[in-house]
Amino acid sequence: MDISLLAPLSGIIALLLAASLAYYVLKKPRGNKKMIEISDHIYKGALTFLKEEYRIIAVFATAVVILLAIASLFTDIPWETSIAFALGALFSALAGNVGMRIATKANSRTAEACKESMQKGLTLAFSSGAVMGLSVVGLGIIGISIFYFIYGSKSASILFGFGFGASSIALFARVGGGIYTKSADIGADLVGKVEAGIPEDDPRNPAVIADNVGDNVGDVAGMGADLFESYVDSIISGMSLGLILSLYGKYGIIYPMVIASLGIFSSIIAMIFVKAKNPYTALRNGLFGSTIIFSILSFIVTYYLIGDLSPFFAIFVGLIDGVIIGLSTEYFTSHQRKPAKKIAEAAKTGAATNILMGLSVGMLSTLIPIIATAIAMVLAYEFSGFYGIALAAIGMLSTLGISLATDCYGPVADNAAGISEMAGLGEEVRRRTEELDAVGNTTAAMGKGFAIGSAAITALALIFTFVNRALSLGAKMDISLTSPYLTAGLFIGGMLPFIFSAVTLGAVGKTAEKMVNEVRRQFREKGILEGKGKPDYESCIRISTRGALREMVAPSLLAVVVPIVVGIWKVEALAGLLIGATATGFLLAIFLANAGGAWDNAKKYIEEGHLGGKGSDTHKAAVVGDTVGDPCKDTSGPSLNILIKLMSIVSLVFLPLFISA
Repeated sequence: MDISLLAPLSGIIALLLAASLAYYVLKKPRGNKKMIEISDHIYKGALTFLKEEYRIIAVFATAVVILLAIASLFTDIPWETSIAFALGALFSALAGNVGMRIATKANSRTAEACKESMQKGLTLAFSSGAVMGLSVVGLGIIGISIFYFIYGSKSASILFGFGFGASSIALFARVGGGIYTKSADIGADLVGKVEAGIPEDDPRNPAVIADNVGDNVGDVAGMGADLFESYVDSIISGMSLGLILSLYGKYGIIYPMVIASLGIFSSIIAMIFVKAKNPYTALRNGLFGSTIIFSILSFIVTYYLIGDLSPFFAIFVGLIDGVIIGLSTEYFTSHQRKPAKKIAEAAKTGAATNILMGLSVGMLSTLIPIIATAIAMVLAYEFSGFYGIALAAIGMLSTLGISLATDCYGPVADNAAGISEMAGLGEEVRRRTEELDAVGNTTAAMGKGFAIGSAAITALALIFTFVNRALSLGAKMDISLTSPYLTAGLFIGGMLPFIFSAVTLGAVGKTAEKMVNEVRRQFREKGILEGKGKPDYESCIRISTRGALREMVAPSLLAVVVPIVVGIWKVEALAGLLIGATATGFLLAIFLANAGGAWDNAKKYIEEGHLGGKGSDTHKAAVVGDTVGDPCKDTSGPSLNILIKLMSIVSLVFLPLFISA
């Protein structure tokens, strides 16, 4: 058997299992009439947003396909790159869409399952998350395999177009979904919790449905597209470097695909370990189980396929780096750990001290991921050179099938908790769904940390691929620090993540302002709190949708336009731009994501009954901190990891144009 066939085979098996899990989820009962009504509102709102978002993305994608086709007539860019871009964009959108559809169908079913036991609710929510995880890795490996089996070694350069398509969709989805979800969340929290003093997910709050919709378009569809492009970009980088550096004969280019397929099989096998009374223990069993299985399989395959264990050690370094980043993120964001408790304590003296402590925790949380990634990069290079760095990125993302499942489990559990509150399912069901939700907050924070860490090392692999490919194409580059062009690019690149974050945070602020005013208007004019009128959920959904679609375009175009402009000016300036953007983008993304996650879980800690509990002044101060952290952790932070990868992949796609300019 041709070992390269393992890649498409694993993808097909992943998609078949995803389909069977979707069938399993959809067979479960949806609950009573009220639960079904709320779930349908969330499903309809999420699909409406995605349809409008995809219309805008389709215009952008069509323009890029035409641009790439024209560029292929005058440069050495292969004409097939435009086809690869279209397929990458399609698969990325499809992965996010499928995952979100199942997630919005699983929410009421999870709440209904929690009537029997928390374990049944966990199984259902995790199964819906696994649909997303397996769809992402299945579509990713199949897409790459299609071009490899058609074009062979030539596919390495064509596949940059596939990564470009995936990255473009991911950025639009992440930015748009992040703006949507956080504007709704802020409106629901500030007016509902702080001003009106009503519980979270109270059905009287007009923004509550938009908030639950946002969890799906941001943390399911957005996260799925995000990690889809990380996954394919890491494999593409490894294949390209294997070809450019002429490593391990014919196996140099297929080895990354084979290793990725082993990760898929490891994730599938480890899903049987997601069983325990404690939901956090169950999810951790699955993650660690897949890591151990993958390590054993990759060791065996590397030994027999390559005959040199150096590539395995590079992969293993990346795998350990991912685990360290995940555990570090858990420590700094979990409501059971000291950092979040310190932020909660700070809320006793008001919102200002709560926010200051959150900023401090977020900044401090950059230490471990940065040191771990720096060590991983150096060790991977020592083991297998630049090829080893790409393999480290693949290692980190190898078990994405199950790690993304645990991440997408979070929004389903969150929606289930909301439905149990809005439908009045009783204290016991609410307690079970809230416990699942609390674990989901931690897994979501770990997922964001993992996504950011994998983005950094994938971006590094893409930068090294860019430099090696540029030199192989005959580019005359001075990539020393004495080059004024490289240094200029370094400063511009270092600035970009701050400009990007400013634009995305501002977008959330503008849309959230409209949401707050609308919720206040309905409370004032309709007498909702007095029971005189009913909330208009649709108006809040429209505000989030229009705001997100309008505001997502500018930051998304930034990642495409700036590298092209700088690359046409000077190739070494572009190299500096990529390095500067990766360095500051990695730091800023970790800071924003972890600070936001810690603020959120500090609030959750208080809501469990500590420091005065719900409705206290301490709780209100923590809610303000949480609303500051919301766009940090769910809009700007996770979008930055796509920014740094998209700029690298755009640079690789248009490199022939820059060299000929």
